Amino acid sequence: MASGGSAIRGSRVGAGPMGEQDRGFHADRIKVSYWDALGNETVKYFAATLPEDEIPETIDCPSSGLPAGRDKENPPSVVKLEPYKTHLAYVKERRTEEEAAQLLEDALTQLRARRGTTTAS
Repeated sequence: MASGGSAIRGSRVGAGPMGEQDRGFHADRIKVSYWDALGNETVKYFAATLPEDEIPETIDCPSSGLPAGRDKENPPSVVKLEPYKTHLAYVKERRTEEEAAQLLEDALTQLRARRGTTTAS
């Protein structure tokens, strides 16, 4: 009764020893917890050598999409979302009706001059 398989099931030939020593060096890290307004906790890990001022105070919670902060008792509030504005809405905020009419007239004059269809007003 000869067996042609590997001596150790589930391993490849030449795979070498298994274990943590083959996975490389693990840097020291710190655990930082963030909480959103619903009480969800999100844990992020940062390098232990990272300065405190480079660790973000708030993140977006992956489960709820709400902002999450490091203070469990006072999570950040939801910022009011403004509705989407079109380019025209932003232009109307910057220009008065008179300025808009003058700009339109100037543009039409330039267009007519390029086409050679200038009319006497």
